[in-house]
Amino acid sequence: MATFRVSDEQVRQFQDHGYIVVRHLLDQDETDLLCRIAKADRDMDNAHGRRDTQGGVSKLRVHNELGDDIYSACVRCERIVSTTETLLGDEIYHFHHKMMVKEPRVGGAWEWHQDYGYWYNNHCLYPDMASCMIAVDRATKQNGCLQVLKGSHGCGRLEHGQTAGQTGADPERVAALLERLELVYVEMDPGDGLFFHCNLLHRSDQNRSSDPRWSLICCYNTKHNDPFRKVPGGHPSYHPLECWPDEKVKEVGRAQWQSMQGST
Repeated sequence: MATFRVSDEQVRQFQDHGYIVVRHLLDQDETDLLCRIAKADRDMDNAHGRRDTQGGVSKLRVHNELGDDIYSACVRCERIVSTTETLLGDEIYHFHHKMMVKEPRVGGAWEWHQDYGYWYNNHCLYPDMASCMIAVDRATKQNGCLQVLKGSHGCGRLEHGQTAGQTGADPERVAALLERLELVYVEMDPGDGLFFHCNLLHRSDQNRSSDPRWSLICCYNTKHNDPFRKVPGGHPSYHPLECWPDEKVKEVGRAQWQSMQGST
């Protein structure tokens, strides 16, 4: 079982850069279970496509509610919850989680954006929100790994608008920031985790390789940032998050995999 406790230096890095990478956030067994379950999950047939400016399509499956599956066990697990609470300085709750899919040779790009660029429209007053991306497959430059602008969370929320089938940040301001800030390709091995601030600018290229690039993203809001108005059909308002011991990821995953095997 993997264990992780965020250090003071990593907290400072998050504050300065807007993100931290944690290698082996999930151990090999946990990662294998997550990968096998996700790729055999018929629910992924309901994934929605998002078209980029060149016509490529990336798929995602979003869930606003937690269940008894391995995805929810990751969202609830202590090593991720406690890290995010330390980074944001408050109790957090589950905002939503999603599986992101870039299929070989056809997976589309994601345009430059901030998550708070559109989470703002869920009536969250403060950018006190963050996500943890867990690599299910190896993420490389070749298969469209995440790119971030280091420190861009410090510029505040940029205006966002429709870019093809996506929501993208103001291209003029992005261009100016690209001249001033370091662009980092966040390459990750399966099981690695990326914690990133909701105002961090990020994007990804199309997947033109023969390798898939799947990832699970756990998204959190802080208790004090509970939306001041509910959005019908939107992401949930504050509800206490039941934090599970780290070993539950493997326990829940094994039970789910056995159940899936028995139903085939």
